[in-house]
Amino acid sequence: MKKPLLIIVGPTAVGKTDTSIAVAKKLNGEIISADSIQVYKHLDIGSAKPSLTEQEGIPHYLMDEIDPRENFSVSDFQHKAKEYIRQINDKHKLPIIVGGTGLYVNAIIYQMDFTSTASNWSLRKQLEEDAEAYGNEALHSKLRQVDPEAADRIHFNNVKRVIRALEVYYENGNKIHDFKNTFVENPEYDYVLIGLIRDRQQLYDRINQRVDLLIENGLIDEVNHLMSLGLDEHNISMKGLGYKEIIGYLKGTYTLEEAIEILKRDTRRYAKRQLTWFRRYEKIKWFDINQYETKDALVHNIIQYVEGKLHLI
Repeated sequence: MKKPLLIIVGPTAVGKTDTSIAVAKKLNGEIISADSIQVYKHLDIGSAKPSLTEQEGIPHYLMDEIDPRENFSVSDFQHKAKEYIRQINDKHKLPIIVGGTGLYVNAIIYQMDFTSTASNWSLRKQLEEDAEAYGNEALHSKLRQVDPEAADRIHFNNVKRVIRALEVYYENGNKIHDFKNTFVENPEYDYVLIGLIRDRQQLYDRINQRVDLLIENGLIDEVNHLMSLGLDEHNISMKGLGYKEIIGYLKGTYTLEEAIEILKRDTRRYAKRQLTWFRRYEKIKWFDINQYETKDALVHNIIQYVEGKLHLI
């Protein structure tokens, strides 16, 4: 029998945290974070990690679990998230995956076997250094030489995906396939996939306000502390939005004003990429937050939709 599973996605700053907690309280659910930065310990402010008070008693998994000096891959997420889904289902509660990292969501809803393409961290580090030394376009030209179809699909500034495609090729000689043609749904789960959206300008305003709030809440001190632990922009954990920009400021690459503007700009661009990614899911049900006068009304409609789709205990 398939395990029930709810997945809530959306761009950064859209309101996933508040909404998912309210939904979890109504559906006897527990939350598994699908956020590639919130998974790390000590990265609290920059990742907008909800505090224990803000979690309102709802258990959260894959949040604040991994030492930031360790590498954490999509394969690691898949393994841990599936185990947490099993544990939550065994308690007759509803597992709710919440986040904006599209690869993490793919790793659950599709049959993705990472055993043959496990991350080669030394190769990845070399490719990242090549991008820094010679530029994104030079790295992209390497991809075009070995996998022109992937190069046509992946923009040269999307360094993470360029590197992943090169990893797959260099590790086993295979080509990385298109989103729609690669994945078969995972038969383990009876899942409902919900997307949250709101007016684009309102979303961008919320992103700008969030960045200002991160600075006000002590992001610079947090990054200083992380650097005192020996972390820098070369650690996977520190490549997230908010961390690499402040490292640039602390190292004198940018003024604080420049770092803040770059962070706001890049976060807006990231939100746009997230929406592009999630809109490719055929089974997603979108809820436009602007269409609801209150959060309670939004949550009520989500609950109705989920209960109509899932067989809940």
